[in-house]
Amino acid sequence: MACFLPPVMLEHLVLRGSEPQREMALRTLSLDASLRSSRAQNALLRRGRPRPLAAHARAGAQPSRTIYDCRGSEDLSTAVVVRSEGAPPTGDAAADEAHDGLGATFDLFREAYGRDSIDDEGLPLRGFVHYGKGYDNAFWDGRQMVFGDGDGEVFARFTVAVDIIGHELAHGVTDNEAQLVYSQQSGALNESVSDVFGSLVKQWALGQTADEADWLIGQGLLLGHPDMALRSMAAPGTAYDTPELGRDTQPAHLDDYLVTTADDGGVHTNSGIPNKAFHLVATRIGGRAWEVAGRVWYEALRDAALPATASFAVFAQTTLRAAERLGHASGSEVHRAVESAWSEVGVLP
Repeated sequence: MACFLPPVMLEHLVLRGSEPQREMALRTLSLDASLRSSRAQNALLRRGRPRPLAAHARAGAQPSRTIYDCRGSEDLSTAVVVRSEGAPPTGDAAADEAHDGLGATFDLFREAYGRDSIDDEGLPLRGFVHYGKGYDNAFWDGRQMVFGDGDGEVFARFTVAVDIIGHELAHGVTDNEAQLVYSQQSGALNESVSDVFGSLVKQWALGQTADEADWLIGQGLLLGHPDMALRSMAAPGTAYDTPELGRDTQPAHLDDYLVTTADDGGVHTNSGIPNKAFHLVATRIGGRAWEVAGRVWYEALRDAALPATASFAVFAQTTLRAAERLGHASGSEVHRAVESAWSEVGVLP
């Protein structure tokens, strides 16, 4: 289980927020800790399975979406279906945003990479909205998406930004393809890959080029701060700064890598380094970022030689191999862009 909101933000809220905000943050931290334990056990089971063979989306592959309303419960088995594939909008913003975000993510992976849903085998997409009372997070639990409504004071509903939905579903793709261990550098890569494809889902949905994109993750989530976000891929460390949450501490260079035991070794913080590398590649190549830069990252994620405990340097070399397999030989514009980006963030010499 990978949660969108890093625990450090909730911990800041516990220390600095109002009494209701602290209560919601503490409840969310408690729920997230329990869910993370289940995620770690599931990850160990998955690691023993062979990685899937490359496949292509079947002709005419279509999403199969079902949206459920938890009605404030934390028991998913009690949720009720409020929208199925092909049904009209419900008028419930969270349910309709979840439906549209699941569809946009499915469309990007199908159209850009020939992938048939999260598992490349047509996995039905299920989204659960209105989870818990004021739950301050969203997560992919290995089978489906779950969204909280936020506390209504610091955080809005977690369906408000399509890149949040794309980010969480991309964890499912990573778990299916690379099984990157959710700790230290491999865990930061796991988070970064989700930010990459979350941003690409947003750009896809808006029809943006790399130069037109804002490269913000989770913009609109912080109530009262419409220009802030959870992370900035263009400028890690600048996404937010509020009295309740503190300030963004993501590094953009390996020299500033945060060594910590918190958050599985700082996976949400240190992901700023590979995030910046992708942003540099995408903006230097230009055009639609999902077409070339995104394809390189996607093929790297599918590389059978990529270890589950990959470091930043190993992943960087894997992206260079992927570029070459895609026909961008050493010395080509794309290969140079990938190599120089990793060098600029301190990962490659």
